Amino acid sequence: MNPLRCRPEKQDEYCPMIRTSRMDMPGGICQIHLMSFLLRILRLAFAVTLLESSAQAGELLLSKNDVVRIHPAVWAAAGLELPEPDTALPIVGFGNSQDGVRLLRILNGQGDVNGFAGVVYDNRDRGHSSLNAEMYPRLTHLKYGAHLVTGGLDVGLAGRIILPAVVFGNSSMALERGAMRRSLPRLAMTNDTWREITPILYENNHIYVYPEHHDYDAEDLFPINWPYMITSQGSSRSDQLFLNAIALTLAALPTDTFAFLREKGLIAPTVQMILRHNLSTVTSREDYLSGSAHPAAFDGRHVRIGRMVEMASKLRPEDIPPLVRLRVIKEDFSDAAGLAGMSERLLDAPAAIGRLWRGFAWEREFVVTAEDTLAANERPITFEWRLLRGDPELVSIEPQGPGGRTARIKVAWHDPWTELAPGKRGQIERRMSRVDIGVFANNGVHDSAPSLISIDFPEHQLRRYDVGPDGEKRLLSIDYDAVRREAYFDPLLYWSAAWTDTARYDKTGTLSGWDRQDADAGATVFVPNDDGTPVPYEVGKGDKGLPVLRRVGE
Repeated sequence: MNPLRCRPEKQDEYCPMIRTSRMDMPGGICQIHLMSFLLRILRLAFAVTLLESSAQAGELLLSKNDVVRIHPAVWAAAGLELPEPDTALPIVGFGNSQDGVRLLRILNGQGDVNGFAGVVYDNRDRGHSSLNAEMYPRLTHLKYGAHLVTGGLDVGLAGRIILPAVVFGNSSMALERGAMRRSLPRLAMTNDTWREITPILYENNHIYVYPEHHDYDAEDLFPINWPYMITSQGSSRSDQLFLNAIALTLAALPTDTFAFLREKGLIAPTVQMILRHNLSTVTSREDYLSGSAHPAAFDGRHVRIGRMVEMASKLRPEDIPPLVRLRVIKEDFSDAAGLAGMSERLLDAPAAIGRLWRGFAWEREFVVTAEDTLAANERPITFEWRLLRGDPELVSIEPQGPGGRTARIKVAWHDPWTELAPGKRGQIERRMSRVDIGVFANNGVHDSAPSLISIDFPEHQLRRYDVGPDGEKRLLSIDYDAVRREAYFDPLLYWSAAWTDTARYDKTGTLSGWDRQDADAGATVFVPNDDGTPVPYEVGKGDKGLPVLRRVGE
């Protein structure tokens, strides 16, 4: 795996993926909507540029003069001239033996595929795991000018430069050292800036592949499951199979279907839908609407590229499924929860909602709507809300309204559990601590790509719940001392504390405070529960460089 490193003094400028402060952008989500609008305009400009281009096929050089800033951390390349593919070249190289290649050659001979017109490949690990140019002679490869390379805009997570084109790419890199080590997908999920940028790519025809690199092996460490990228099971070069799958799928789309998807910003959701429908673990509609089709990372051994090519070649504009857009209407997840008073709202994006369970309650409830769903055509839509991961005894989903556009969801506390998963040498047990709910729109022809709701549980906390006098479950105790137990937790999301709290309730059943046993002092003291006064705790750095919670003044 290629490590991702930064010069400390240039961290913010050259390696924004490591910066954890929120972007200073007035207007919040409205600014993201404005950016999306500007990028749609750029897509229209791109169609004209492609027709008028006289550039040479094969490579597209992007320089600092080609980009304009549309956001504090994002640039757009508005005036690029995308080269027209040379149709005298074979659509796939003679040495390309991927599944689906023979079918694509036949389809290309019949003249009803888009090929690679309007498609750009973007390698973001400086050739460490690059798609072989000889395999797809007509495909344009993006190259970065010296100034952009010096600025680090060619490497790591995508999203700082958005092209007015259909773009697919990859980066076989990771943060490999220190307490913050993680894959690029988990980096995007746990960084404020990247959580804002990444959803923009999805609705603007950009799709990237990144390896999970130890974040989805014996334990699933991702706090969110989302469709905004494709995460490959494994490390370096595990992304290669998926790059080939995307390339062949895009090339197999009929010309009018490709143009329609590009215009509507539906390339990435459609590729995700095709990929998930054509896994070897998916043989029925019920399989597609289950967790089998929607893991946090995909095992390349299950991908049937030939079937992806076949499905893409038959896709017509009038049959394109919708893009499900989610919005939380009501919830009891809070902006300030738990002892540290930290937000439980990790992500609110159209295709992914993420929550962190910080509060003390046994059960949480929220209402989510899909009424903002983008319909691709005039076909009527119905919705499916499915539990993909978690205990069905602890999760309740109640669809409401016409076509099930809205759902009331109740989730109870989950202790960590294990699931069987395929490994290199047979089945393995994977530890899980995240509930996933998938929302699908069906237009009578296809089920859409999922939009996903995730609730992540702090498994490093040892919690006990039991039935109270009123018959309802309530918290008994929490052992917070993950550092002492050497239990892993994500230091960008959670913290450890050197004590165990046992809940004390008054006669009315109200939590009055905690009998706190300090692991260092060994003493037990009573600590009153915060009743709305300023939180008397602060998060600092412990001896091992990990975040620890302390009472203010200690």
